[in-house]
Amino acid sequence: MNDDQIEIPTEEPPAAPAGELVHFNPWRDFNDAPRMVDPFGVEPDREQIEIFLDVVFGYCEGLIPVRGFVDKGQGFDGKPHNIWIEADGSSLDKLATFAAWAWRESVAVYVIPGTVAEQGHARAAEVLQMQTVVVDLDAGDVGAKLTHLVHHLGDPTLIVESGGRTDRGVDKLHVWWKLSEPASGDDLKRLCRLRADIAIKVGGDTHFHSAHQPIRVAGSVYHKNGFQRVVRIREHNRTEVHLDDLAERVAAMPALSDGGRELPDPSRPKPAIDAVLNTPVHEGGQDAWTRFEGASAAIGHYIRRVHAGEMTPDDGWEAICQYNAALLRPAWPLERLRQEADRLWRRHLDRNGPPLIRAEPPPRPTLPVFSLGALLDDRSPMPEDIIAPRVLTPGGMLVLGGAPKVGKSDLLIHLLVHMAAGRPFLGFTPPRALRVFYLQAEIQYHYLRERLQAIRLDPAVLAAARDNLIATPKLRLLLDEQGVALAADAVREAFPENPPDILCIDPIRNLFDGGPEGGSENDNAAMMFFLTERVERLREAVAPDAGLILVHHTRKMNRKLVAEDPFQALSGASALRGFYTTGLLLHRPDEEDLTRRLEIELRNGPALRAKLVDKVDGAWVELNPLNERLVRKEAGQKHDAERNRKGDVILNLIAAQAAKGKMFTPTQFAAKFENKGSLGGQTSVRERLHVLATKGHVKFLRGAAAKRLGLRVAGVKYGYLCVKNMLLRRADTVDSETGEVESATLLVRPTDFMCPETGVLLPVENPEIWVDQEEV
Repeated sequence: MNDDQIEIPTEEPPAAPAGELVHFNPWRDFNDAPRMVDPFGVEPDREQIEIFLDVVFGYCEGLIPVRGFVDKGQGFDGKPHNIWIEADGSSLDKLATFAAWAWRESVAVYVIPGTVAEQGHARAAEVLQMQTVVVDLDAGDVGAKLTHLVHHLGDPTLIVESGGRTDRGVDKLHVWWKLSEPASGDDLKRLCRLRADIAIKVGGDTHFHSAHQPIRVAGSVYHKNGFQRVVRIREHNRTEVHLDDLAERVAAMPALSDGGRELPDPSRPKPAIDAVLNTPVHEGGQDAWTRFEGASAAIGHYIRRVHAGEMTPDDGWEAICQYNAALLRPAWPLERLRQEADRLWRRHLDRNGPPLIRAEPPPRPTLPVFSLGALLDDRSPMPEDIIAPRVLTPGGMLVLGGAPKVGKSDLLIHLLVHMAAGRPFLGFTPPRALRVFYLQAEIQYHYLRERLQAIRLDPAVLAAARDNLIATPKLRLLLDEQGVALAADAVREAFPENPPDILCIDPIRNLFDGGPEGGSENDNAAMMFFLTERVERLREAVAPDAGLILVHHTRKMNRKLVAEDPFQALSGASALRGFYTTGLLLHRPDEEDLTRRLEIELRNGPALRAKLVDKVDGAWVELNPLNERLVRKEAGQKHDAERNRKGDVILNLIAAQAAKGKMFTPTQFAAKFENKGSLGGQTSVRERLHVLATKGHVKFLRGAAAKRLGLRVAGVKYGYLCVKNMLLRRADTVDSETGEVESATLLVRPTDFMCPETGVLLPVENPEIWVDQEEV
């Protein structure tokens, strides 16, 4: 990688990874945690950015992919920053804003010099239009190369000093020719071939054979090794050239003797390999073939032998170096030799598939052993938990089990969202926002999004997790050898920059591969094969230190046995239980009670108490275990239900009697309705009334308000019983003119309520609002 460009590998990884990229927002607060800026340093040049945009994108339509990379040699690293801006009148303001922010953050600004159709898509095949041809002169005699280009191709539209310097201390240059119209389709492929041909002939950077190779923006700031320089436009000419004319000029341009090479002539027969490997070849085209043709033939010969397994890669490279030293006069620099070998190797793989490499067997690994003294003396800090306290440790495995429909997938989704947001959940705490890959094979896409959209969580939690949690819809996939490869590719594509912290598989049953014997998940040998040869292989392929979360079903067991040893309920329990580092089991101790119990088993930490959990208002919460009965649970629940029933009967009776025009004091109500509705005796009814009044379900009407309703008030201590929205029927009235009988009802407002702390009656502050003390 040179000083001026960022190399994009030819395998073309996604240009917009979702997990760890920081997406630029031009309206964010740039003053958060400001970096110290040299007050005498250079600043981005808006006028030069405007010229650059006009030359490179003036005729194009679509989105401009903009990239921000931290320049090397500054003593710190950073994440890439990707934005896409419209190639229209607003592009200057947006790119200038991004360049100003990048300057303050010591970030270099690049663009792919073409437009794409969608955000997040900027591979070579996804570039739609280009309107310039560029060559990067980054080594050798830059002045001679520029003169050669101008002489044969005509004056360029832009000459840009990229900010870097060659070994000779000369400015590296980007030389641009603007086309008369944008190229697309086959013309775009032709344009990229021209960029590669020009680079080959003058010794420029050949990475620009690919359409998605980024390049620095003129007017932005170069920061490498702590030196700040403006990427400066040295020369700007308002010239344009037709693609056909430029192609003719490139074809007619000879190779520059200093650093360039001629393109191979397809009409000339290739030399025999035996002659190539035994005949010296000199620069300047003095022999039957050029140094480039000889080197390419020799490198291709040894690449074919390595690919066929006839030589090891090390022996093949040594043979290429020996040919270079013995027969090329003068020899190529090793860096150039390595670049050409890598290029031909990639092309050979594309055409012929994976190699058969018979490499030397690696040395036999040794088992790590430690003495007691070494273990006692090692006081280094413990690895940071992925999920604390020791619930999921680096390289650990957590198994979440439960019967169907008990809610384990819903609990898991809430857990993963909180971990991806960096927030605690039910006492499980991540050290930061975690990168999570959720490989699930149970919920189809539309129902998965419906479930996620229905999660009732703090919007800040969802916002923090939205880019860190990557989930699959229901997969019809077996996690065999091919399935592991497909899953590994998906994980790498989702997190191309940094590996995930958590890999989650939900459920084991739908992805299970029992190996050659085809055993089920209830077979301990098949379970061990799946864990070691499939799950562990997947983790090793993408993130060896990641934590694994597996979701598994339980088999049918007696509730008493589950209560005694809950983790024996897991299918394939013997192998699975001996393999995982943490077990979580979600179950209902009582089928009639919705409260669930989360059992916890840790291997890497101290034991944790089981948790009582339930969903309240759409969110999982932990209940107080002190509220759980330990003795005679069933009898106690029946008594609770009976007390609730009596309370409901009393409230309904008070309201029903008022609808008939009758109201009662507490004592008279107890006497009147003794043994009615299975309420029991007077004492039982009075006790229930006292409880209802304390909770605020029953209030009282006293004094003048009662007298206005025609109720007696003398000798009444507590007043008359009143319930919420109670209507009191008054005496029928007869219309004197029509003789029609009319019934009247009044909404009764309480005047007093029972203080829940002291039991005395206190006046109601606002009779229009009914307040339940239980809710308060």
